[in-house]
Amino acid sequence: MAEGLANPDTAGRLVVTETAVSKHIRSIFAKLGLAPGDAGHRRVLAVLAYLNS
Repeated sequence: MAEGLANPDTAGRLVVTETAVSKHIRSIFAKLGLAPGDAGHRRVLAVLAYLNS
């Protein structure tokens, strides 16, 4: 996620389905409390939360 890859690219690198990547990313967003309407880009906010932990 920190490399800015799209879900299909991440799936290809991890040799999993795009659906699996989407589900995991949605789970990360939910655990971090990042709603779809949040200001800023949720992927960036998720990476920042990881780096600040």
